Amino acid sequence: MTDLLMKDGTPAHEGSEPLLSVSGLQVEFPIRSRILRRKAGVIHAVSGLDLEIASGETLGLIGETGCGKSTTGRAILQLIKPTAGSVKLEGTELTTLSRRELTTRRRDMQIVLQDPFASLDPRTTVRSIISEPLQVHGTPRDRRRWRVEELLELVGMDATMANRYPHEFSGGQRQRISIARALALSPKLLVLDEPLSALDVSIQAQIVNLLRRLQRETGISFLMISHDLAVVRQMCDRVAVMYLGRIVETGSVEEVYGHPSHPYTQALLSAAPEPDPSRRGQRTRIMLQGEVPKPDTPPPGCRFHTRCWRAQDICRTEQPALIERNGALHPSACHFATAPDETPAVV
Repeated sequence: MTDLLMKDGTPAHEGSEPLLSVSGLQVEFPIRSRILRRKAGVIHAVSGLDLEIASGETLGLIGETGCGKSTTGRAILQLIKPTAGSVKLEGTELTTLSRRELTTRRRDMQIVLQDPFASLDPRTTVRSIISEPLQVHGTPRDRRRWRVEELLELVGMDATMANRYPHEFSGGQRQRISIARALALSPKLLVLDEPLSALDVSIQAQIVNLLRRLQRETGISFLMISHDLAVVRQMCDRVAVMYLGRIVETGSVEEVYGHPSHPYTQALLSAAPEPDPSRRGQRTRIMLQGEVPKPDTPPPGCRFHTRCWRAQDICRTEQPALIERNGALHPSACHFATAPDETPAVV
C-alpha cells in the first residue's frame, strides 16, 4: 500500500505497518433445513476480502444493501467469527486470540451502530451506558465518573445530561451518546456502521462534523460503512466498492469518484444525486438490468457479469483480480476496466 494524503493534507502513514490489515477474509453462514435441521447450503456473505487502514485514516466501504458491508465490519471486530482469512490490528492476529485476550484487545476497536434508538438500553442512564466499557475493563469508580463527563463534553453535550435516560434525547443526541460510549476506552479503530442513515440531513451534517473533529483531535481511524455516497465522499480518504461479498474497486475518493473504472461503480455513481444544479442532466444514468444474484449461489467468474453490459465469455468463467489495468489509476476487479479518458461522466 503506497503512502496517501488524507483530506487535511497530512500523510496517512509513512511506510509503517497499517493499523488494520485484512487478508482473504471469508464469512459463510450455513443454511439449515427447516425439517431435518441439516445443512442445506451456504450463504457466501464475504468472499476473500482484502483491505488496509492506516492510523488516522478513514476508509469508506460502499455497495448495495446485502453486499456484505456490515458483515465485514462485524467480522473485523470478531463479533462474527470469520470462516477463513486474517485480521491483524497493529500486527496482532485477532482471529486466533482467546476470549480473554480478545476482550483485552477490544479496548482498541469499537463500533457505532446504525439505529441510535435501538442501540441504547432504555432502562439505564446515560452515565451507566457510557461507563459500562470502563467498568468491564476495571476503571476505578471515581475515574469512570470523571471520564463520562469528559466524553459528553467531547461529543458536544452537557455533562449534566449524564443522569438522564435515552428516551429524553433526540436521534442526533442519541447518536452522540453512542459515539461517546464507543470512545470511552480511547480506541484506535472505530467501525461506523451506517451511523447517519436514521438521522435527518441537518443532524447528519452535525455528526459528520463531530466525527471529523474527533479524528483531528485523537488520530482515530474510521471504517465508514455506508450507502450514502455523498457522506463517503465528504468524510473518507479512500473508498472500497463492494459487490456480492467482494471488493470490485478501490482507491482514493478523488480517483474512484472522478474516474470510476468498474461498471458497477459507474452505475452506483450515476444514480447519486447531483448537488450542483448547473450540472444536473449532464451525466449519463446507467440502469442495471436483472436482479442481484443470491449469495448462496453466486455466479461463476465475475459475480457482476449477470448485470454487466460489458460482459464477455471470459467474464463468465474467470474471476478478475483486483489490480490496475487498461490504464486505470487504481485497482479494479474487471477484465474490461475503462481508462480515465473512457470513463462516462457520472460525477
